[in-house]
Amino acid sequence: MSAAKLRLSQPEAGVLRVQVSGSWALATGLPSTSEVEHAIDGGQALSRLCFDAGDLETWDSSLVNAIYKLVRHSKRAGVPLDLSGLPEGLRGLLDLAEAVAPHREIQEHRPDASFLADVGSEAMESVRSVADIVRFVGGVSVSLGRMLRGQARYRASDLFLIVQQVGAQALPIVSLISVLVGLILAFVGAVQLEQFGADIFIANLVGLGMVRDMGAMMTGIIMAGRTGAAYAAELGTMTVNEEIDALRTMGISPIDFLVVPRILALVLMMPILTLYAGLMGILGGALVGVTLFDIGIYEYFRQTRSAIDLFDVFGGLFKGLVYGAIVAVSGCLRGMECGRSSAAVGAATTSAVVTGIVFIVIACAMLTIAYDILGI
Repeated sequence: MSAAKLRLSQPEAGVLRVQVSGSWALATGLPSTSEVEHAIDGGQALSRLCFDAGDLETWDSSLVNAIYKLVRHSKRAGVPLDLSGLPEGLRGLLDLAEAVAPHREIQEHRPDASFLADVGSEAMESVRSVADIVRFVGGVSVSLGRMLRGQARYRASDLFLIVQQVGAQALPIVSLISVLVGLILAFVGAVQLEQFGADIFIANLVGLGMVRDMGAMMTGIIMAGRTGAAYAAELGTMTVNEEIDALRTMGISPIDFLVVPRILALVLMMPILTLYAGLMGILGGALVGVTLFDIGIYEYFRQTRSAIDLFDVFGGLFKGLVYGAIVAVSGCLRGMECGRSSAAVGAATTSAVVTGIVFIVIACAMLTIAYDILGI
């Protein structure tokens, strides 16, 4: 086998021909492509860059890398390409390399960028992020419409399994956190109320706090760390393993098959978990009031019942519904836009939790103001 060679010729004006010959292998050494690059940048107007592989003996990925480098260089220089002289397999690999755009996390970082350039880049990235969220929510809405019409392709067994995972299996952690939050609210209120001999109003504080706000918010934060992170990790791993690409290849929408069942399951379960969290928080507050402040258990629950009405209950349930949608969309969005590496899966999981919690707090503030304006 002869050595690998890369030679230039100009059979006609404006046409640059690159002759590839010999055996191209990493183990035997490779010629440099700098001569061809200089010829492309030489200032002479070129109408075409073509390749001749008639004397090529054997080749491996080293030839693909060299030709791909020349192809990208000629495209930057605006020189038209003619790849018909290359082997068919090599052309297929070049097409595959050009078909996938580089991901954002592997794009080059410019260490010499100025402060204003960094601020502008971050601002543009934020605008793109908002556009991605709007686009994703729109796609989910369309898929939900297809599901309601019976046209979406998904497995009902997957939906029931996810409902069990986000519902029944979340009860232990929701119970623990809700009871502790009820205990904390009771202690915080008792410090002030005890000074006025109004210990019985601990029931009002804990009941209203858990039913209207804290039950839904704590459940949302728990589900953001538990379920939202799981959604992002599952979908991100499927992205890395090219399972989502396989679904698209088979003509199955990943939004229909993977995203909509997860969002629907969490949206259905969050109001139930919110109601359960409110009940467990009230029990936690009752534990403090009855054991430490000598409030009768009957009086405590009677005071709680007089302090809470249906508007408070349904207001908390609606907040839980909104928080569930936020957590589910955040987890699925970050998982679907995950990169192609294990580090990207970790970043997507972290981003899903942070995004979910931030938007839960924002939604809580907005809904609280809206409830106050509406007199709920």
